[in-house]
Amino acid sequence: MYNQAELDQETNEIITDLFNDGSDPNALYIVEHHIAHRNFDKLEKLVIDIFKLGYEIADAEEFEEEDGSTIFCCDVVSEIELKPELIAKQQQEIIPLIEKAGAVYEGWGTYFEDPNAPDEDDDDIQFYDDEE
Repeated sequence: MYNQAELDQETNEIITDLFNDGSDPNALYIVEHHIAHRNFDKLEKLVIDIFKLGYEIADAEEFEEEDGSTIFCCDVVSEIELKPELIAKQQQEIIPLIEKAGAVYEGWGTYFEDPNAPDEDDDDIQFYDDEE
């Protein structure tokens, strides 16, 4: 069973570190919740259930552990404001399904968002290709 207070503390530390490093507090963030399972079929069934909740699912990858056993990992992906309460809500939604499936929740991560980067939706940006 996962301790939500510990997850919340970890979430607060991650967000604080990102913002202290200069990541944009007003940006939307790609948030990836990491899941692992030893059985691919059970992982696949789990992510279908999570997909039905509205999340995107990254392709599963196969890894060999030090003891030679195989583990399958994938990410549950969403794009949200980087707020602790939103991360906690997602965890509260997906972790019970992860536990029920016998999988492991390995935390979450995101990417640095540069507040000085050009806006992807900016119509003033000109794109050039090799043919011009």
